[in-house]
Amino acid sequence: MLEPYEWKRSRTVLRRESGSNPADLVDFGQLVKALGGEVLPISPHSSIHLNALDIDRAYGEGKNPLIEKVQLILSIFEPLTGNGLTAKQRSILDRCARLVYREYIRGGYRGVPPTLTDLRRVLLEQPEAEAHDLALASELYTTGSLNIFAHQTNVDTGARILCYDIRELDEQLRPVGMVVTLDAIFNRVIRNWRQGKRTWILADEFYILFRYSFSAEFFYRLFKRMRKYNAFITAVSQNVDEILRSDTARLMLANSELLVMLNQAATDREELAKLLNISENQLSYITNVPAGHGLIRCGGVIIPFENSFPKNTKLYRLMTTKPDEKF
Repeated sequence: MLEPYEWKRSRTVLRRESGSNPADLVDFGQLVKALGGEVLPISPHSSIHLNALDIDRAYGEGKNPLIEKVQLILSIFEPLTGNGLTAKQRSILDRCARLVYREYIRGGYRGVPPTLTDLRRVLLEQPEAEAHDLALASELYTTGSLNIFAHQTNVDTGARILCYDIRELDEQLRPVGMVVTLDAIFNRVIRNWRQGKRTWILADEFYILFRYSFSAEFFYRLFKRMRKYNAFITAVSQNVDEILRSDTARLMLANSELLVMLNQAATDREELAKLLNISENQLSYITNVPAGHGLIRCGGVIIPFENSFPKNTKLYRLMTTKPDEKF
């Protein structure tokens, strides 16, 4: 079990599950634009590219950053092979990662970082048949039609508020896309930390990350590491049932410093009560209650709350999930 201090800047918001109806989701793009931020639509139909191999010298928390980046590369290639990576394939990817980053690291992390296309080229230069198999498996995502993460980043990720919109990622690209997007966010966190800036991160519908073991593990590590870089991360979801099926997600819930629970379905209430030691009386505050009502668990204390946001405001119309109340 993780020590509580490791999670002191993590928080989770649980809404009631209501299926996957897009009308129930906040349009963060509209909200971010209204606040002067930038929206980055990540999809195979977008002209936007994110370089999956971007790296900062602080990426490794004072240790060799390449070690951590290799973990990302393994997470990218794991779904491409179909059956996970063998020990030999992992060794080959580790070797090729060191080769592809060698000159960039020798240059003090200045200049142009390598890309997945460069990594594929190095794989093809290796003598093992397994290396060529890995190169072939990555072809669709490097030189093929789903190559949005195989080129240099071509957008300004320095805006004060950024929204990575991954709704248009299809099932084929989503596993890789989620990991690369999380890594891009982490690189921004590092840059902010180096400049003495604090970063706030909101991961909406984070249950999707736990559909794949590699993205779940990557998010779990990210969740723990943020405090070291002066960052606060909030994970939000209305699909509580799917989260509770994951041991990793349950651990994150149990150790979040701040947990906000809104109206919950009966089965979810039972599981949350067992996980968080919520009493029968306290459960009444997340049973058939209006919007904006629920429970807050802060540390070991659980208290009910009511937060009725004024409806006659621009912020309410930007944040509401009810279509007839939007602009």
